[in-house]
Amino acid sequence: MNTTACVLALALCGPIASVMPSAKSQATNLEQVDARPMTVAQAAVAPSTTLTAAQATKAAQQLLDALQAKDAAGLYAGLSAPLRSTSSEAAVQDRLNRGPKLNGYRINSISRGIDDTTVEAVALLNGGKQEAPLLLVLDDTGKLVAWKWIGKTLPIEQSAINFVKDLDAERWVAARYYLDLDFQKEIGPQDLKRKWSKLARTLGGVKEIKSALVASQGGDQQLVLVTIQFGKVTDNLFVIFNRDGRIINVDFSADLV
Repeated sequence: MNTTACVLALALCGPIASVMPSAKSQATNLEQVDARPMTVAQAAVAPSTTLTAAQATKAAQQLLDALQAKDAAGLYAGLSAPLRSTSSEAAVQDRLNRGPKLNGYRINSISRGIDDTTVEAVALLNGGKQEAPLLLVLDDTGKLVAWKWIGKTLPIEQSAINFVKDLDAERWVAARYYLDLDFQKEIGPQDLKRKWSKLARTLGGVKEIKSALVASQGGDQQLVLVTIQFGKVTDNLFVIFNRDGRIINVDFSADLV
């Protein structure tokens, strides 16, 4: 779910190793790809991203190939325009140089959403003996909007997850706790109930709140994407925080609610 109020940014200068999970297992098939096609139920949800599963797979492979080859130009070219405007090839190369060596990867799933696509992948390290799961979010053109290594949750990501969990549990008053005071004045418990209930009902109900990833952090507007598996589609809820970690906007998708 997209919103024009979001300013997307990616902290490309942070060390990859500092957020790398340590789970180990033996690599199997590096070419395994589960590009899940849209079901009839998913097709009934409108609007839907124009990026096909095959296109998303190709885009993810190009990004992961660039990461494996430490190809800064290739990785930079795969970023969405807002991300490119906040970084440079030199910054990307610096991060790649300080990061671990990838021995391969596999893409486990492609989930097409309302206007973005979530890719679940696994990077193979240490000669294939260590696996590091990661999540990529692509826009309608296949460019990278946000990504994270799975296994470490930042405080702002946990706040976004807790907020969505309260919504899913119909704890409307508790959910408003995470809102900035001015935003609380704009949206009451009944407003949250109406918007969330219609969104969840339209998309087939919540099956799993899967993860949260920061797309922009540290500024006046901080963007967190919460990946949610609904009955009809897996999509990302855009939650915007202020500098103090309070929610100042939520994109419930005007097309649906």
